[in-house]
Amino acid sequence: MNGIFSALILTLIAGSATGLGGALVLFKKKISSNFLAGALGLSAGVMIFISLAEMFPQAQEEISAIDGMLHGEAYVLIAFFVGMGIITLIDFLIPEYENPHEASGLTLDSHTPAVGMLEQTGNEKAMHRLGLMSALAIAIHNFPEGIATFIGALNDPQMGGGITFAIAIHNIPEGIAVAIPIYYATKSKTKALLLATLSGMSELIGALLCLAVTALFGVELSGGSPIFPLILAAVAGIMIYISLDELLPTAEKYGKHHIAIAGVVAGMAIMGTSMLLL
Repeated sequence: MNGIFSALILTLIAGSATGLGGALVLFKKKISSNFLAGALGLSAGVMIFISLAEMFPQAQEEISAIDGMLHGEAYVLIAFFVGMGIITLIDFLIPEYENPHEASGLTLDSHTPAVGMLEQTGNEKAMHRLGLMSALAIAIHNFPEGIATFIGALNDPQMGGGITFAIAIHNIPEGIAVAIPIYYATKSKTKALLLATLSGMSELIGALLCLAVTALFGVELSGGSPIFPLILAAVAGIMIYISLDELLPTAEKYGKHHIAIAGVVAGMAIMGTSMLLL
């Protein structure tokens, strides 16, 4: 039970980072674009390394150890790409202009898509809709990320800490994407910050739903069931997709290419070293 509680807390921390993004932009705290690019690259490196060096191999090892499980490693491979397919479908269903990954600018003084819309149309209702749709899109997107954080943390606290850090950094620009249009539409920093924070809470909902479904079907979340390694492999696929489709493009948008790649290498080195020492 303590392991489940700790995993839920880590999931909550990761989701709450959308509120941090909203707070940073609303209160005009200056952040170097290159610093954020490096941090996003770092989180991508952490997620890629955990997925390929720990989660996927562990899923194959666990399913191979189950008696009577034929072609288990093939099922794990399929589950890996099913995870990618789920997050791809979510991306496909979200309108591109309202996609939360299109956030740009780190302060309210920056010229963002939201500011451009207000300048062109003067339509505060359209601004408000943009903010709400961004919040909804982020909530949908964060749902599988919550499952990834929860399963990773439940399986291995060290792994869970790395995933929590990576997802939290990733959620900061998403909080910005919600807060800016809501603020310009309502002129209320409180409403903008609240909505940015709430948009990340779907991660906790995803974790709770995962817990409820597995309990309903009697799946052992700590292993011993063929379902668990398949979930682990799907989560690895989700995190690889997030890294390649979201984190790295956003990192390059904010900073220089080599800074983002240096962050990736640093993230992999940190996780690899921690796995050797701990």
